[in-house]
Amino acid sequence: MTKNESHFGFRGRIAKVAGSAAAALVFSASTGNARAVDANATDTTVQTNSAGVTERALVTLERSAYEAWKAKDAKFWDTFLSDKFVGWGSSGRLDKASAAKEYSGADCEIESYALSEAHMSLLGRGAALLTHKLAVIGKCGGQRLPANSWTASVYVREGDKWRGTFHAEAAILDPKAAPIQPASQQNVRQEDQAKSSDRDSRTDALLGAEKTVWEAWREHDARKIGALTARDISFINIFGTYLGTKAVALKDWSGAGCDVKSVNITDPAGAVLSPTVEILTFRATADGTCFGQKVGPVWGSSIYVKDGDAWKWTFGINLPARRLQ
Repeated sequence: MTKNESHFGFRGRIAKVAGSAAAALVFSASTGNARAVDANATDTTVQTNSAGVTERALVTLERSAYEAWKAKDAKFWDTFLSDKFVGWGSSGRLDKASAAKEYSGADCEIESYALSEAHMSLLGRGAALLTHKLAVIGKCGGQRLPANSWTASVYVREGDKWRGTFHAEAAILDPKAAPIQPASQQNVRQEDQAKSSDRDSRTDALLGAEKTVWEAWREHDARKIGALTARDISFINIFGTYLGTKAVALKDWSGAGCDVKSVNITDPAGAVLSPTVEILTFRATADGTCFGQKVGPVWGSSIYVKDGDAWKWTFGINLPARRLQ
């Protein structure tokens, strides 16, 4: 994949999704060649007397989730997931109840998995982002799981424990492969009609910020994106490409690979993770093409952190919206 084939939301040709089983969304990512995570960590909870947490501790939690998925331990998720959990699953947005059901692994047979390239970013006091890759061999629902993916998980301290509060993953795809078959634009529009009266003012504020960032991407305006984002940012796009620094992300997003006339962000849902961290999940469409391919709908997630009086974008992961059966 070339650097110009990744995108903020849509930058790049739409590629074929490798697999669509439910458990592919279960805390998974792909192999890599950076530092490996601790393969012997087995603790299922992390207790702390301070607001801090280590990368090793979060990897321990993450590994416990994989083990529960592999072992089909449905009860594990009752205490592992926060009551305010949000994420994306095989059929769309997940809350705690739907995530626990999807992550139970009831219809999965997992032979092996391997984590690597873990990276933790603190999101103020009491919240942290963990990104990593996973190689997995297995099937769910009779379908082979994506072999390699990038994943993002957010953990929030609740009392003396850290609990899973967000999760999404993007299979690593070859942008030169055949285009994916996304959900139709019409179906997405019908599903995404969220009334303003059903949202609170905080969600509307995040929605406004998200639209501004997407407009800046559409205009290839790196300076404007830079001002709208935090000092440290990262991003996982729909090809499973990880952009790990602000410099890399701005260079990628300001490239000329996409010709987009308009963007639309719909069906927003905001969640407060801490007094200084909020997350917005949404659906997005764009009228245009990227590298000759028509843009398809996306399931998106963006994390915002408080910077003075402003909320600034610090992390995002976008997934190709799947055709719902």
